Amino acid sequence: MIDWAGLMALGLGQLRLLPAQFWGLTPVELMMMAGVTPGGTPRLGRAQLDALCAQFPDT
Repeated sequence: MIDWAGLMALGLGQLRLLPAQFWGLTPVELMMMAGVTPGGTPRLGRAQLDALCAQFPDT
């Protein structure tokens, strides 16, 4: 089952795509724009890296 509400919130809300742009994308393109790799693993962003560094500092 596809979470259309979630995908639309991602594309139209977070990514600020126009409706025509959103509907013209393939699911893979949308996921890549969202920072999810084809294998389904989210990319590590700077904020997540900083949080991990704070949680597990090098000693």
